[in-house]
Amino acid sequence: MAAFSPALALACALLAGAASAATPSGFPAAKAYPGVTDTSFVADNGDRVMRLSVEVAAGPAQVWRVFSTAGGWRALGVKTAYVNFRQGGVIETSYKAAAPQGDPDNIKNQVIAFVPERLLVFRNVQAPRGFPNAALFGRVTSIVLIEPLAPGRTRVTLSGDGYGAGPGFDDLYAKFLGGNAYTLVGLKDALAQAN
Repeated sequence: MAAFSPALALACALLAGAASAATPSGFPAAKAYPGVTDTSFVADNGDRVMRLSVEVAAGPAQVWRVFSTAGGWRALGVKTAYVNFRQGGVIETSYKAAAPQGDPDNIKNQVIAFVPERLLVFRNVQAPRGFPNAALFGRVTSIVLIEPLAPGRTRVTLSGDGYGAGPGFDDLYAKFLGGNAYTLVGLKDALAQAN
């Protein structure tokens, strides 16, 4: 797979880019990414739910390996990944090469629930030191939904639930909206090259 950079990797959070419609994070708005569908909405409780999806040329098993293995996370653009894939386990990543497991600047996402080849739910439990609004980000639940469409075609939907009100959540939402869209396009491109 070709490397690309996720801020989902934060929790991924998936990322990077440039365009005239850039968000405060420096990523273009989600609509700037071809093939990404934005069906985000506001929940009844007032929280924003970010929901972006893309169709990829790969089966669910291949997509699942990206999100459930250290090699898959590295393919998303992180330099180092440690994956203890089980309920309650941790996906620990870093953009620093050879970052040791347990480093306080690593990104740690705790696996809340999963259904192999269909669903992954996780939450950030450690962001790198100095990451803006890290405590607020820990209140956002990330959801990866993998839907088979046809042989060799899958829809991948990345959602973030729990973006509340206020400037801190506004900043996080802007970062991850563009970043997650960027990552989904990178995932699509990488899977297409692998097949």
